[in-house]
Amino acid sequence: MYKALTIAGSDSGGGAGIQADLKTFAALGVYGSSVITAVTAQNTVEVAAIAEVPEEVVIAQIDTVVHDIGADAAKTGMLSSASIIQNVADRLEAWGIPHLVVDPVMVSKGGVALLQPDAVDALKRDLLPFADIITPNISEAEVLAGRQIASPAHAQEAAKAIAALGPKTVVVKGGHLPGSPIDLVFHDGQFTPIEGTRVDTQNTHGTGCTFSAAITAFLARGYETMTAIQLAKSFIQNALEQSYAIGEGHSPVNHFAELPEDIRAALDGARK
Repeated sequence: MYKALTIAGSDSGGGAGIQADLKTFAALGVYGSSVITAVTAQNTVEVAAIAEVPEEVVIAQIDTVVHDIGADAAKTGMLSSASIIQNVADRLEAWGIPHLVVDPVMVSKGGVALLQPDAVDALKRDLLPFADIITPNISEAEVLAGRQIASPAHAQEAAKAIAALGPKTVVVKGGHLPGSPIDLVFHDGQFTPIEGTRVDTQNTHGTGCTFSAAITAFLARGYETMTAIQLAKSFIQNALEQSYAIGEGHSPVNHFAELPEDIRAALDGARK
């Protein structure tokens, strides 16, 4: 059985965070385990409250899960504080998790800060050197790279700056730029644009979590980096196209939508 671990915050509305990750893992035939870093009270409209999980409990969750179950790949989402980031990085290094995907969650869909300002340096210093892939959106990439992104050329400059912090592959998601949502991948010194079709929907809650979780699932299944990213792009595109409203704000994507042909073929195939 393929196994993946998510280290992130809990979304009581079920659309993002731990819940989105576990749904994605299940949809892609991967056994998911979880480490909760923070508990949020939220729905499709707002984040009403946030409580961090004590760092010793975060450490215990990682050690307990990996010791018994293990993980073929792991991802991080909302890490909240510098101390949580430092401890997560320490335990992942100690356990030697084969693949790490970092979704540098900083702000909720409604604009609530999910990462403390003083934690950005810890993210760059302590976690990114261990990352196989990092998946920032435009605003997150601007923070990590320390520069504004207003064009594809700017995105390339930012991707190079982020790669210099240690991750092997950088995916700057293009959904927040005008035009088609083109994700820019910087891998092995080369830029590869991965195109998508913009979906006219408000059901976008948890898109970043779901995309990074899908990458993690395909890495856990043995697919190489670029294939995992391309398949994850197909998965999130399909989940957006088949989404439906469940609340009055930004509803989540449809994690259990009927899978497109390329995803079905990948799940039926052997490790690549």
